[in-house]
Amino acid sequence: MAKSSLSFVCQNCGAAYNRWQGKCDSCGEWNTLAEEDTSGATSMPVSIRSKRKGRTFALESLTGKSQDAPRLSSGMTELDRVTGGGFVRGSVLLVGGDPGIGKSTLLTQATSMLARAGHRAVYISGEEAVAQVRLRAERLGLADAPVQLAAETSVEDIVSTLSEGAVPRLIVIDSIQTMWTDTVESAPGTVTQVRASAQALIRFAKKSGAAIILVGHVTKDGQIAGPRVVEHMVDAVLSFEGEGSQQFRILRAVKNRFGPTDEIGVFEMTGLGLREVSNPSELFLSERDLGSPGTAVFAGIEGTRPVLVELQALVAPTSLGTPRRAVVGWDPSRLSMVLAVLEAHCGVKLSGHDVYLNVAGGLRINEPAADLAAAAALVSSLVNAPLPTDAVYFGEISLSGAVRPVAQTSARLKEAAKLGFGRAVLPESARGEPSGDAGLSLNSVGGLTTLVAEIAARGNPRGNRDGNHRENRDGTAEKNATPARFRRENG
Repeated sequence: MAKSSLSFVCQNCGAAYNRWQGKCDSCGEWNTLAEEDTSGATSMPVSIRSKRKGRTFALESLTGKSQDAPRLSSGMTELDRVTGGGFVRGSVLLVGGDPGIGKSTLLTQATSMLARAGHRAVYISGEEAVAQVRLRAERLGLADAPVQLAAETSVEDIVSTLSEGAVPRLIVIDSIQTMWTDTVESAPGTVTQVRASAQALIRFAKKSGAAIILVGHVTKDGQIAGPRVVEHMVDAVLSFEGEGSQQFRILRAVKNRFGPTDEIGVFEMTGLGLREVSNPSELFLSERDLGSPGTAVFAGIEGTRPVLVELQALVAPTSLGTPRRAVVGWDPSRLSMVLAVLEAHCGVKLSGHDVYLNVAGGLRINEPAADLAAAAALVSSLVNAPLPTDAVYFGEISLSGAVRPVAQTSARLKEAAKLGFGRAVLPESARGEPSGDAGLSLNSVGGLTTLVAEIAARGNPRGNRDGNHRENRDGTAEKNATPARFRRENG
């Protein structure tokens, strides 16, 4: 009989230790080590180990004919865009997201559309009863879809049941944290059980050719819970993002062996489920506050799709010793860099102001092309100068204050022209590229100082009409040196 092997496994990253300790040295989390029996997963008696020698196999060259992997369309255009054109036979996808964000709703709609198209689709729920899944399907108007349901958590029973009859084209496991296998003696949800259960389901997918979607829980910092090795085992990792107060949902590919990793799918949460958004730019700009200082429209790129989104900035005097820097939907480190460049090279003093930056609509921007739009919104809020309502901004700002070019300029300009914008503020080196529309006016800037001077020249401090003076608390006038300084420097 094999000797029991006990070890302490971190429930956050999967690192194993011989003794308990308060902090995991691998991920730095506290109180995440739990005692588990890993004998069934890591060791076996020597008597049953294979004694045969390894067999030889043929080696092939890189040249040769290769066929594209056959794909199965889900019936949802946005989901197919993120996966790279549909589900690949034998692939395993891991979908993560915050609780209540709509993961089960999205997968219920996907399985129902596949079942209505004549494919066998199976939905295995480990967290909800069959009656609860039926209630959701009735609310979504999908009760008539021939989806096969089950509430089961044993991996061996699931594999045995799905092996009978026709091979399912799509299998949804909701969620992987509730699954357990007999090969491991740990409790469901532990790192060892999640790893072993995922490995068994992946073997079944590769052997049968069925596409499997695993739903994963996320930690408090947004990472998929469980061992990181599971993310390496699956073929694709999808992240379902969104704010609870917003009706928009973003499906983003973090890893994809069969498609791009920079595509996004945009959905809108309604009473009848998730509705696909074919034109996200129009949706994100539908509630713009025209003529308000501190707002700039950024022409971005998400994968192959141009997306126009509004950046909102608020710069207000602070009474604290250390001013606040709050940002939603953008990288805080890039905001700090833009503020440092504005103060070092443009003379914009923000050390005594609180700075707030928000990306409207719940979208999260990752590309550095938003630097120019963020800087324009910050200066506009500081000097109380509304930006042109028909202008879009994009460009990367270097530490020297120069505006660097970005990729896919033509696609950004075409999207702006399609939505009725008349001008674009872009890097000077991108001026020679085609705009995609003859009526689009291009305003190229080589340095950030030029743009700041143009905005500051139109500034009108709050509570003042002439734009050159403002009143102190004692009623005396204080000169606003920012617009005058830029007018003097630019003649």
